[in-house]
Amino acid sequence: MNEWGKAQIPFFFLADFDAVHCLVEKTDKLPLSELQFIFPNVSHKNKQKLTQIPKIIEWETFPESFDTYQKSFDIVKLVKRNILSGNSYLTNLTNATPVKTNLSLLQIFEYAEASYKLWMKDWFVVFSPETFVRIHNGFIYSYPMKGTIDASLPKATERLLNDPKEKAEHATITDLIRNDLSRFATEVTVTRFMYLDKLVTHRGALWQMSSEIRGRLAPDYRQRLGDLFFGMLPAGSISGAPKRKTVDIIRQAENYRRDFYTGVMGYFDGNDLDSAVMIRFLEQTDNGTMLFKSGGGITFQSDARSEYEEMKQKIYVPIY
Repeated sequence: MNEWGKAQIPFFFLADFDAVHCLVEKTDKLPLSELQFIFPNVSHKNKQKLTQIPKIIEWETFPESFDTYQKSFDIVKLVKRNILSGNSYLTNLTNATPVKTNLSLLQIFEYAEASYKLWMKDWFVVFSPETFVRIHNGFIYSYPMKGTIDASLPKATERLLNDPKEKAEHATITDLIRNDLSRFATEVTVTRFMYLDKLVTHRGALWQMSSEIRGRLAPDYRQRLGDLFFGMLPAGSISGAPKRKTVDIIRQAENYRRDFYTGVMGYFDGNDLDSAVMIRFLEQTDNGTMLFKSGGGITFQSDARSEYEEMKQKIYVPIY
């Protein structure tokens, strides 16, 4: 990334949650039969959709029991060495839910409505609404996304914006990302705080809370693109704060490996760069089982039942 950034050679990249398994490649070296992506301003995909979506979408989920979730939640929140002792102020707890559907990974990629989409043949599909960082005209931007509510609830936007737990969680992540950007940029500031976007799903709409943070990069930032990205991984919005200790807690609490879920994918066009956090993630296992990976942030104020319901609420496809 440093070498091609310095030479202003366009490339696509992705890295898993642990920043161990990575891909950095020029798009003309990426076969469309194996990998396709669509970002707001660039795409690498077949010109025409190859599949026809079913008239009726089947979508049955089999989430883990609340008792099982409670055990992971307790590791995050109640064990003395974790949140109650200040080792973590916010931990993103996730799990993998089996899903039965008549949609293929490719159909979801082709028909889902999302800002960032990625399809890996016989492996996974991502339809993410969350930008990781964006670089434009020498400035770096990040848009941490924390806080979700069912849009059909009475006064949903007011409830979300005034919820003490959601506000604390969002402020914590915004501050973490601000600190992350400050390692590589100057004049770092929160330019928009706690604004709302509506996400439409096949089961209804959600309100999602985000903020915008901006910093100025040094003139030679292109030759340090790899240092910049790997220095910021994992993304704060899907790990927690403080990052290093929180990742240790995640490994204790979660009952599976995230792999590329909550990793980062992006594209550099030779001048500017755009990237996304790989959330809203459906994976196909070797035996054909579909697993939807989802979760949410746990703070001192979190209630296990509410977090369990939020985790299940996020198991959706944005096809409508």
